[in-house]
Amino acid sequence: MSPKQLRGEATVSRLLTAALDVFDSSGHDGFTVHAVTAASGVSLGSLYHHFGNFDGLAAALYSRCMDELLDSLIAALDNVRAARTGIQAIVVAYLEFTRDNAAAARFIHASAYAGYLATHAERVTAAKAPKLKVLADWLRPHVAAGRLVEIPEPLVEILLIGPVAETARRWLSGIPGLDIEQAIKVLPDRIWHSLRAD
Repeated sequence: MSPKQLRGEATVSRLLTAALDVFDSSGHDGFTVHAVTAASGVSLGSLYHHFGNFDGLAAALYSRCMDELLDSLIAALDNVRAARTGIQAIVVAYLEFTRDNAAAARFIHASAYAGYLATHAERVTAAKAPKLKVLADWLRPHVAAGRLVEIPEPLVEILLIGPVAETARRWLSGIPGLDIEQAIKVLPDRIWHSLRAD
């Protein structure tokens, strides 16, 4: 990689890191192009050069945060063979990622209905596809073998990720009485029972 390319990657990384810090400290209203350029020390022109516009940067930040989450789910399945253990591992990994990376998790959930995801939907979907395929490829043999319920894959995702995503969203929002450590203990087995074949 040339020195110019290395500098470009370093600039992109600095902008994304600054953007997450700004979002974490200032919330949605403070998440502006001027706040990010001020925090990063990178010029507005350089931001536009690398991302096209502020929405492009926000979409790239979403992709980076989502990559980190999906990497943690995939890592949790490393050397896991049993269906029950794998389902439980995915649930725990999602909740532990939320607990340990609250800023990234908060940005993921805050982006759910953001305009930049719709604008950059194809790019975001393409970036997630290889890692989602890894997870789907792990689940399919267990469905075929009758260990997991045979229902359409989107419904499997709802049963597996829906409860933990909602738990994460509520915990990140500061809902009173929601203890993420208790969720880590309780939800893995409950979600396994919702997905196990009868």
